[in-house]
Amino acid sequence: MTTIEITLPDALAAEAKAAGLLSAEAMENLVRSKLAAVRVMRLQQAREILKGQPAEPMTVQEINAEIKAYRQGQHLATGS
Repeated sequence: MTTIEITLPDALAAEAKAAGLLSAEAMENLVRSKLAAVRVMRLQQAREILKGQPAEPMTVQEINAEIKAYRQGQHLATGS
């Protein structure tokens, strides 16, 4: 476990404490919630970037080469 110290204005700290937001469990939930929101935002940003850069379609030969490489990798992984 990590202990952190935060500095808040007195009025905000009192209000947060009265609302039960300063407990370890509440702080953990707040941080997890914010992290999830950040992940979603980053995913949406990446999606927008990729939408502007569509991938070129693969040729039949490229698809077959990918399938062959995958199958060879599977054989190596299983030792057969």
